[in-house]
Amino acid sequence: MSGVSGILLVGGASERFGSPKALALFRGEALAERAWRLLHEVCDEVLAVGKEADRLELPFPVLDDGSKQRAPVYGVIAGLREAANDVCIVLPVDCPLVTAEALKALADAAAVPQTGPLPGAYSKGMLPDLEARVARDELSLRGINPTVLEVDESLLLNVNTRMELMTAAVADWAREREDVRALLVVGSQARANVPADRWSDLDVVLIVDDP
Repeated sequence: MSGVSGILLVGGASERFGSPKALALFRGEALAERAWRLLHEVCDEVLAVGKEADRLELPFPVLDDGSKQRAPVYGVIAGLREAANDVCIVLPVDCPLVTAEALKALADAAAVPQTGPLPGAYSKGMLPDLEARVARDELSLRGINPTVLEVDESLLLNVNTRMELMTAAVADWAREREDVRALLVVGSQARANVPADRWSDLDVVLIVDDP
């Protein structure tokens, strides 16, 4: 998509997840690499922003957001400052179900979805407002972009635990199959401390069409 930059936010404390979410596997692919690939399908420039101190082993460079605090707003500001294009799609690393089509729609409308500020489209013209907010120690992104676009909420799932990531992986697999009409994923908290793509630790009920 010409004239649009992608900003991938790879940071985050990942306290509930227990390990860096950027490196967690989603259907055999690291979340950060999946998001990086997706942004390249939509944007003609892609930047990754995070914390240099995290020293994540990723196959692409990560721009330090310049702050000791952990809040997405610092990554957005750093990305907007560096971006070559005026319109930027900002994608957090932990939204594995979002599609290229949804990101394109947000960019076309220069909007954020109804669920919140991320993922969303932001312009470099919003930098002064963002910087002023940070100076006042207001770290929320809500209200920065008032343009809202309705997006399928199932695509905007934010994964904060291994259980949520495994559930998302099963849902992603199921939506590729025409014969699956619905599914129910059941797991226990005890099962959450396993590799995030180990489906054998889930109980999955599929509702399929009769042959």
